[in-house]
Amino acid sequence: MAHLPLSLERRLKEIFPDPDDRERFVVDAIEEALSKESSDMTGLPDAVGGTLHLFTDGGSRGNPGHAAIGCVLIDPTKGVTLKEHAERIGEETNNVAEYRALIEGLKIATHYRPNRLICHLDSELVVKQLNGEYRVKMPTLQPLVDEIHALTMDLPDVVFEHIPREDNWRADALVNKALDEHPAPRQMKS
Repeated sequence: MAHLPLSLERRLKEIFPDPDDRERFVVDAIEEALSKESSDMTGLPDAVGGTLHLFTDGGSRGNPGHAAIGCVLIDPTKGVTLKEHAERIGEETNNVAEYRALIEGLKIATHYRPNRLICHLDSELVVKQLNGEYRVKMPTLQPLVDEIHALTMDLPDVVFEHIPREDNWRADALVNKALDEHPAPRQMKS
């Protein structure tokens, strides 16, 4: 048996004078701890691997205005939606919302450890900036771009593709749902 701290070894000898009983107790305790650890991880998604598709969208009502994000992660091999996410993000511009949606989507996708992640966005500007075709001119967007690049370092292969808005309807619906559930307060006319 591995060496235990002397105080623990003494205490175990007092409780279990027979070395076989002592060893059985230690093995049982370790097995129970490992079993509990694996059951504590049941909330985490199973690693999928393969190619996954991430659809993200962000929008604001007003620019800037009340903003929200939506993400949909799909396993095309099984034809299943792995995760959907929507949330309000406060007062932001459309572009910030688009970037924030992608950041959240990348964080979600990382848990599934895909070999390849294809990110579908209906913002041509964001896709071209991330693919290096356009320069990031707004200083407020650069930290978001940097965060996306850092998140992609944890994934073997990430592709950013522009898609038409109508092909991004699920993520767009999540954005609108988040905004509709908590509408902006109405302004009183004087």
